[in-house]
Amino acid sequence: MSGHVAPKSMYVGIWFALVVGTVLTVVAAEVDMGALNNVAMLLIACTKAALVILFFMHVRWSTRLTWVVAASGFFWLLIMFGLTMQDYLTRGWVPGTWR
Repeated sequence: MSGHVAPKSMYVGIWFALVVGTVLTVVAAEVDMGALNNVAMLLIACTKAALVILFFMHVRWSTRLTWVVAASGFFWLLIMFGLTMQDYLTRGWVPGTWR
């Protein structure tokens, strides 16, 4: 862990941003935007995850190797989301298969 000491005001600001993100997620769940509901909520969730990784996990002040490891983990997560959505969205395309 790096020896960086972040000011408490930054943590409060990030916490406030996470709370706002949570409120936006609840509002997005209440508003019917069709297929954009999931996209909006995933975008908000990814933004919140990035804030937590960068500031609460101190990746922002870490070495380049830590950046590469964190970015590769995040990239792997995006691959897994993509494969899951590909499976979910293509169900029923072949007649006679499970829907």
